This record gives sequence, C-alpha cells and structure tokens, in this order.
Amino acid sequence: MRIRRSLGLAIATATLAGLSLTGAATAQVSTPHTSVTPDQCRQGGGSVSSRPYAGEYCSGGTYGNSPIA
Repeated sequence: MRIRRSLGLAIATATLAGLSLTGAATAQVSTPHTSVTPDQCRQGGGSVSSRPYAGEYCSGGTYGNSPIA
C-alpha cells in the first residue's frame, strides 16, 4: 500500500513539474519584441499588416505581434 501511495505522489509531482516547465516556455516564447523592420518580419516567416489606430505590425512568424519600426 505504501508503495502505491509513493508511486502516485511521484507521478503527480512529475506531472505538475512538467506543466510548470511548459507554462514557462510558453510565456517566454509569446513575449513580443520591441520593434522590427519589415525585412526582419518577412525573414522570420511573417507578413506586415496594419491595424487601425495601432500602426503596422508583424503577423505570424518569429516576430508575431511585434510593431514595425
């Protein structure tokens, strides 16, 4: 009985640790860059698009949601 309890606790701890690492990686990737040039946006796989009242932004790619300088 003690072995099952210990195994269950170990699995639960590993699962929670995995979720924490995934959340940290996602948060790091989704932070927008300060500003990029149109060429940088295209080289990163994105395209330049404009938003009303907000100017031009990079859509998709490495620099997604970054303002165009």
